[in-house]
Parts: sequence; structure tokens; C-alpha cells
Amino acid sequence: MGEEGGSVTLLCLTASSGVPLFCRSTGAPSKHQLPFSVIGSLNGVHMFGANLDVLLTAACTANTHVVWRVFHNSITLIVLSAEEGASDFALGRLLDNTFSAMVLILGLEELVNIRNIERLKKDLRACYKLIDSFLAPLERSGDLTQCVECVPVPHGAALQEGLEAFVAAAESRFGCLVVGGQLALATEPWWQLAPQELLLLSWLVGSLPPPTARDYPIYLPHGSPTVPHRLLTCQLLPGLEACLICGPSPALHTVETELVPRFWKPLLEPLQACVRPQPHGLPPGTTLPPGVLAFLLIHREQRSSQSSVQPPGSGGEGLSPRRRARALRHFYALVAARYFPWEGSPAPPQEPFQAGFPHRARHCYVVSATHKAYAIHAPQHQLFLLLAPHVPTFALRPLAARALQRLTGDAAC
Repeated sequence: MGEEGGSVTLLCLTASSGVPLFCRSTGAPSKHQLPFSVIGSLNGVHMFGANLDVLLTAACTANTHVVWRVFHNSITLIVLSAEEGASDFALGRLLDNTFSAMVLILGLEELVNIRNIERLKKDLRACYKLIDSFLAPLERSGDLTQCVECVPVPHGAALQEGLEAFVAAAESRFGCLVVGGQLALATEPWWQLAPQELLLLSWLVGSLPPPTARDYPIYLPHGSPTVPHRLLTCQLLPGLEACLICGPSPALHTVETELVPRFWKPLLEPLQACVRPQPHGLPPGTTLPPGVLAFLLIHREQRSSQSSVQPPGSGGEGLSPRRRARALRHFYALVAARYFPWEGSPAPPQEPFQAGFPHRARHCYVVSATHKAYAIHAPQHQLFLLLAPHVPTFALRPLAARALQRLTGDAAC
């Protein structure tokens, strides 16, 4: 969230007494702690409203957007953003991801029944790297979409077969390959985890220091928030890790010294192809229509995503990759909050022109001085495009339809 244009500060406090547990911020380390008077005021105004049966969720000043959220009547999270274009939707996702990250690493019981505040403060330090990655996602989008980011890999069939055999030998059903913090392949039970769990696990692996192997205790925020599991990771090549979720067995040493050589050494060449940079993050042979500066493709049923801010042909045209990512994130937040809500999410606020229509929007676009943006809500996918300003507005819809067909290989999409 902390791209160019403003800082983001995240506060965590106990809901009952308002004791600060941590403060994280983008920018210099000196910004990681707000004055206690500011923290007290932010928490005090929220508690004052609660005592009057008023739920304060968000507020704006001339240059700051503030969002509050209380989890399980135990933890209060507050985010302050000076970023231009910050929205309730994006900041709310940040707070949801932050609390789920805390559950992932510490478990729900320790957060709901706080027995020792000083010990909890110390334990929460283990969450900082994962939480900080949500504050500064750079060119990523999974934290906002809550869809796990996937990367296309060559030799997928051979690697999938090897992964299935590796996971079975480890007496587990949950396994995946992670390339540069993005999901490359996974077993079917892994895909059946909650979408936010898929996202958190990939980001956790990407945020941890890169030793050759890890045995890391985790809690699944939706599937097992109070009973821990073991996350085993083994580095197959720099930037490529095999991950398992398992119980008390097998031992990490067994996986690292016996199972990894047995199942992955014969697949060395396909694995090496995985870590070679894939140009523009697209499958081999895929091209997009001229004028596309960036794209975000979401598979609605699988809750996975694929994106690029430098697709083929975009070159150095228009915005820098960082600004493209920022513009695409803002466009997604606008569209997802108002026009393309996920099933089961709260109904979006209706604009006046929507009131007389019984159907929801399936296409929408935005035109600005620096770029144009177009979104499609199809039965199986959602596509968000950032386009050069010279692309004619009347051509946006057919161009977006061609891009969706090429990315999915399905004319019906």
C-alpha cells in the first residue's frame, strides 16, 4: 500500500484497554512509532462512539484517510494512509490481512484471550515481516484481491506429477511449488484451502529469510485457527521452494535429505526452467493487443490471479511500472467496491444512475489524462486492463474482449 504518494501507518491495540501492541509504517524506521497522544486520540474517539452505540469505521481529514476495525472484541487495528486515492476498500483489506497474518503465526487463542500483554508484544514481532509486506506490496496485487498470485511455468505436467509423488511420500496431501513468492503448482487439497489462506502462505514463504529448509509452525485462519500445523519448506533452487503442510511427521531432515533428492533431482531441468525469468509473466506464445500497459486476470472459482505491469509490446510507453501498478490497484479497488462485488460480500453502495436497473454492471471503464482502464466481469474470470491514453475509447470494449480471450484461451471465458 505504501507506494509513492504518501505513507501508511498501521496500529495494533488491545480492544478493552487500548494498550498499543505494535506500530508499523512505510518509510523510515523512525516513523514506526506515533506519539502516544495521537494513538490515544485515535483509539479514544472509536471507543467513545462505541459507548454511544455508534460504530466508527472510517474518517477522512484534509490529507489522511483513517479506518478502524475490531476483531473478536479483543484486537483493534487502525490504519492511517496519506496516499493519494486511498479507499475504505483497500485499507479494509489491509486490516483483514494483518489480523489473519497474526492468526497464521500466533493462533487465534493467543489473540482472543490475552493473558500477558508484554509477552504478546514480543510474540507479535514474528509477524512484522509479513505485515510489512502488505504495507509495501510494490507491483503485487494479491493482498488487495485476496486471490493467490500464480505464475505460469513450463513442463507443468511433469512437475505436477513429481509434486504429487513428493507430497504422498511425505504423508501429506497439501503441497505446492512457490516461485519468487508466487504459486506455480499445487495439489488439489492445497487449492481447497480458503483463498485468504492460499494468499497468506505464499506471502509468508516470500517474506521469510531464505535458508535451504524450514520447519515453521502455522495456524490456518479459517480451517484451523487454534490447532497448529507444520509448514515445511525446502529450497530446490534459488527462488524456488517446495512447501508441505503436515502433522508431527515426517522430520524436516528426512524431507531434506531423502525425499527432495529422490523426487526432485530427476526433474532438475524442468525446475531450472521454472526459475528462469518468464518474459512479462505470460505463458509462452501469449500476446496482448497493442496499447495494453498492464493487466490483472482473476479466476473467479479458483480465486487465483495472474498479472503483469510490463506485458509484451508495452515497452517504455506511458507510465513507469511502479505507477502502472499503483493505477491498476486503485482501479481494482474502485471497481471491486462498487461494481464487481464477490458473492457473499456486502452490497456495494449504489450510484444514482444504478437505482433503476435490476442487473449489475458487467463492463466499466475510466478515462484519465495518463491512461485508460477497462474491466470485464465474465462468468469465470475478471479482467482489469490499464491502457495507453491514445487507445480510442470506443475501441476499449472489443480490445478488452480480445485480451481476455487470449489470456484464457476460451472464447466464451
